[in-house]
Amino acid sequence: MKTRRIGNTALEVTEISFGAAALGGLYRACPREQAMETLETAWSYGIRYYDVAPWYGLGLAERRVGDFLRDKPENDYVLSTKVGRLLRPVPTGTVPDYSYVDPLSFDADYDYSYDGIMRSVDFSYARLGLNRIDILYVHDIGSYTHGAARNAVHLKNFLDTGIKALEKLKSSGAIKAFGLGVNEVPVCLDVMRNADIDTILMAGRYTLLDRSAVAELIPLCRQKGTSLVVGGVFNSGILATGPVPGSHFDYMPATDEVLGKVGAMEEVAKRHGVPLAAPALQFPLRDPIVSSVLIGTAKPSSLVRNMENFEPQLPADIYPEFEPYTLVAAPLGEEAVRV
Repeated sequence: MKTRRIGNTALEVTEISFGAAALGGLYRACPREQAMETLETAWSYGIRYYDVAPWYGLGLAERRVGDFLRDKPENDYVLSTKVGRLLRPVPTGTVPDYSYVDPLSFDADYDYSYDGIMRSVDFSYARLGLNRIDILYVHDIGSYTHGAARNAVHLKNFLDTGIKALEKLKSSGAIKAFGLGVNEVPVCLDVMRNADIDTILMAGRYTLLDRSAVAELIPLCRQKGTSLVVGGVFNSGILATGPVPGSHFDYMPATDEVLGKVGAMEEVAKRHGVPLAAPALQFPLRDPIVSSVLIGTAKPSSLVRNMENFEPQLPADIYPEFEPYTLVAAPLGEEAVRV
């Protein structure tokens, strides 16, 4: 599989990467055997970039990804995890409902400070059982998760001290790159105007449907040499399923407006004889600022289907036909959108 560079670093990642949230039991249980089979399927397709986080299954996904990669040649893969949440043990059966099924018995506290980031890295090493992490993303900082007032505190902590931890880890060679792992554009602009970062893992804001990153973020990334890893390319599933009953967009039931736009996009895809998921998966990589498209699943069959949609070379003239049906996410309010 082809590779692309992360920012101005020497680090290369495969154009398709694997996101491990579902391996932590996101929305439905994921038995260990199934998780390992899914990871092995990803490896068999040439995927060599794996992304995980302490948040995914409250440590469970990190353990599983670490167990899988431990037997692989250590120079053959790239691994990223995230900082910003510290896990602490809680009594069995008292884990809050964070939409993870059968997570480990931990809860999470937000901490974007220097000490919090350093502690988070040490804990991730222990859960992974690996001695190397290539990329660190600052996870879910921003008003989307915290609301405006609380995020102002978190952002100040990060810019005052947390960024220094990441810079120290990179300068020492402990990591090769760092950036943000978020679902919103505004916090990326806030951080990039105050600090240099290598990459952004952006979920759902540079897709065939949602072009929120286009106006300001992508030009700023080009100016500063910051690359994008694009997650959420199906916008919570609707670009994979089409506008079927129960479709979700941005973690919520799709509105009539979104259903209509996706329905029109589906018709475009049909005229070209391809499923809508194919241009949705391939669209972000048309821009060289994008280093990788991150796909996540807990089922080998779903991964196979995604890879089949990545393989056919789509004609360039298909993409302008989708432009009339794109959208930009509504401005964030003062309250958190997703906890």
